[in-house]
Amino acid sequence: MSHSLFDSDVPHPEPSNLTAFAANDLNRDSEHRDEQSVEKALAKEGTHIFAFAGDKLVLKHDGQVLDPLFARYELQELQPNWDETILLGYRKSGEPRLAVPVGIDVDDLTSQYKPADGRTLFREMLIDEVLLGEFAQAASLIRWNGDNRFCGRCGSAMEIHIGGYKRVCAACEHMIFPRTDPVVIMLTVDEQRDLCLLGRSPHFAPGMYSCLAGFLEPGETIENAVRRETLEESGIRTGRIRYHASQPWPMPHSLMIGCYAEAKSTEISRDETELEDCRWFTREETIEMLERPSATGRASPPKGAIAHRLMRDWVEWKR
Repeated sequence: MSHSLFDSDVPHPEPSNLTAFAANDLNRDSEHRDEQSVEKALAKEGTHIFAFAGDKLVLKHDGQVLDPLFARYELQELQPNWDETILLGYRKSGEPRLAVPVGIDVDDLTSQYKPADGRTLFREMLIDEVLLGEFAQAASLIRWNGDNRFCGRCGSAMEIHIGGYKRVCAACEHMIFPRTDPVVIMLTVDEQRDLCLLGRSPHFAPGMYSCLAGFLEPGETIENAVRRETLEESGIRTGRIRYHASQPWPMPHSLMIGCYAEAKSTEISRDETELEDCRWFTREETIEMLERPSATGRASPPKGAIAHRLMRDWVEWKR
C-alpha cells in the first residue's frame, strides 16, 4: 500500500536535531534571570565566555587547536565591553556560559586568534555541534543588543537588562525584547510524478540547487507563507503543507521553518529576479546532488543545512 509523506513523521521523529546550530543544551534558566545574574555568573569559578568582534566569533588559535571559550582573565587584551555581557545559560555541570562583544577590530587581531562567522564555523566544522548551538544563541543576542542601542520611540539610549534579554529606554522606559525572524523553507513535492522542486539563486555556490525560501510576513500562517512564497518564486500552486523541521540560523537571528509542500500544478514560471533557474528533479537526480555532486556538476546545500535535511529525508522516504 502506498503512503503519502504528508501522513507521517518518518523517517525521523525529530529531524530538527539533525540540523546545524540546533544542538544547544544549555539550561537557559530564564525564569531566574535578574539584574545580578551576569555579575554572579562572571564571579563563578569555571565560567567560560564567547568573544565577538562585530559579528565574528574570536577563537584562540594554538597550532591545530581552535578554542572559542575564554576565561575572564584571557579577554583583557581584546577590550571586552563587560556592560554588554550576555548570560546564555548553564552547562549541566553548573558552569555558566556567557558572551561579550569586544572592542578590538577584527583586522587588529594577532595570529594567536582566528575570527570566524557562522557560515565558516558550520561549513568548515571549526567547533563541535554543541558549541555551534551555543554560538547560534550568542551571535543572535549579541547582534540584537548591538542593533538596539537607541530607543525607536524617543531616540534616547537603551540600557541592557536581565543578562541581555531585555532593553529599556533610559528616558521613556520603552521596553523591547530579542527578536527572531521566521523564514519558511520548503521542498515542494509532486507525489504523482515522484519529483521535487529546487531552485538556484544567483548568489549560490556554482552548481548548487536548494529549496525555495522566504520570510514569513506579519499576520500570515506558516502554511500560507509556504504557499505564497512557492507561488511567487516558481508559479507552482501547492495544497497540503507538512511541517518537518526547524533550524536556528544566526545570520543574524532567523529561525528556518522547514516544510514539505504538496504540488497542485506542474508548470514552472520562475521569478527571474530571485532565481536564475528552477526545475523539477527526480529522486535519483536528488540523490546524485546529495551523494555525488561532482558527477553532474550540480550540488545540494551542505550537510547540516535544513535544505539538505529536507532533500535527504525526501529521498530516504519509503513509500
